[in-house]
Amino acid sequence: MSGQESVVSLDLLDRRVVRKRAVSVAIAAVLVGAAIGGIAGLFAGPAGFFVAFAVLAVPLLLMAFSESRKTYWLSGTVVAARAFGTRKVDLSSATRLDVLVTDVRGARTISLLVAGPPKRRALNLALAMYAGTGGKELGVYELRRLADTLASTGDTRALVLSELIVAQLKSEARGDAAADRPLYRLASVAPSGSMAQRLANEDVAKFVATLG
Repeated sequence: MSGQESVVSLDLLDRRVVRKRAVSVAIAAVLVGAAIGGIAGLFAGPAGFFVAFAVLAVPLLLMAFSESRKTYWLSGTVVAARAFGTRKVDLSSATRLDVLVTDVRGARTISLLVAGPPKRRALNLALAMYAGTGGKELGVYELRRLADTLASTGDTRALVLSELIVAQLKSEARGDAAADRPLYRLASVAPSGSMAQRLANEDVAKFVATLG
């Protein structure tokens, strides 16, 4: 297998969707910054406007630009993410392997939060995003490669996560509705009202054990 063939994209959302969201955030940043800056300008003149605009709008614009560039991939046992720079984590020696559930505006995203060598960086790899009874999941091939890579590490936490992904693939192959698939069910376990919550490894292991 060539080096090119061994690289697997792990982007959950289509690039056009990501860019559209980034543009929406950028527009909102400019509007909010201009509105607050206008109020500040009434009291502090042009300097107040530009200071308020910069404080509010610039961080959001940078975030939007970063999100528009962000991409994930798997190469061998290394998961990588690139935005302004590139972060890499070798799954074979990861020091942290957690399941993270985020709940934003009714959409729940279930991710793997991984950290470790070579530079002790952390990255958040989205596996699926659900809203209502539907959603978006990583493709079958991408999930299969990720499951195989996790299983090959021999780490107990990684093996549990591999089994979770394999159960997800089996559920999809059976034609189960999104709401009946393991990732959806696990994401539903996290209490609502919490923007981001890490699921305890013990709880994830117990859930996987019930999948048979």
